[in-house]
Amino acid sequence: MAALLSRRARRVSITVATVLLFLVLGGVTYQSVSNAVERRRFRHPGRLVDVGGHQLHLYCAGEGRPIVVLEAPAGGMSMHWAWVQNDLKAVVRVCSYDRSGLGWSEAPDSRYDPARVPDELHALLQQAGERGPFILAGQELGAAFARLFAARYPREVVALVAVDDLSEQSVSTAPVSMAKAWPWLARIGLLRASRSLSRRANGLPPPANGAAQAFLNRPDHLTRTAREIDSLRQVAPLAAQATIDPAIAVTIVSTREDRPPVVLSSSEQARTVTRALVDAVERARR
Repeated sequence: MAALLSRRARRVSITVATVLLFLVLGGVTYQSVSNAVERRRFRHPGRLVDVGGHQLHLYCAGEGRPIVVLEAPAGGMSMHWAWVQNDLKAVVRVCSYDRSGLGWSEAPDSRYDPARVPDELHALLQQAGERGPFILAGQELGAAFARLFAARYPREVVALVAVDDLSEQSVSTAPVSMAKAWPWLARIGLLRASRSLSRRANGLPPPANGAAQAFLNRPDHLTRTAREIDSLRQVAPLAAQATIDPAIAVTIVSTREDRPPVVLSSSEQARTVTRALVDAVERARR
């Protein structure tokens, strides 16, 4: 009897393992095919600019100075600013971009170092021919990077708009371990099938919603996302300690978004940020 039960247990184990293997292989195939389709469907709307060994994606629209530069939250990209950029471009020139390894931007060969982000943005703007003065606007981790940029390049910045500013809140460690699993879940198609991350971009206007959803299912994008979320605790104190020139007007805006990856996916949320930026532009022009 014991031998019979043992044989049955082995058969059940083999059957379960076989089914799981087929599910995983099916998920990997589903993910690969979907990625290939989305790469053709969602082309970058801006331009790729070399910043020294790798290219960053920069998307600018509108005319007029000072130029507004948008820094996305952890794991965010240029398309996450779609509502704000669409409204603001009628008033002033506004540029969004994808940090290294996110969206359409390439990752460098070197290890991820968040302290280099403001310098990469500066190189990107210089190489693209976008000259200041700038109004820097960032959300969450992006607000921290905007503070660091303003501290390092004060002569080029006239105003700073910090949305969901890390220096104004405590940074939770809860999302970090979960974020590290996202690239693996994406590789086997589970994130795509469940839409657990991509649904956060549903409220963006088309075609930005489709592009943002696609990247929230991409393992390469999510690998850098996990590293950025992990860096929140490192960057927050650096931003809080950064010395901002008193001549730079600082505006704090809250959207009550605190669950990475953060997305300004409603026009109502975005309108609050747009109003703050329009006010900053008008003050700078006066």
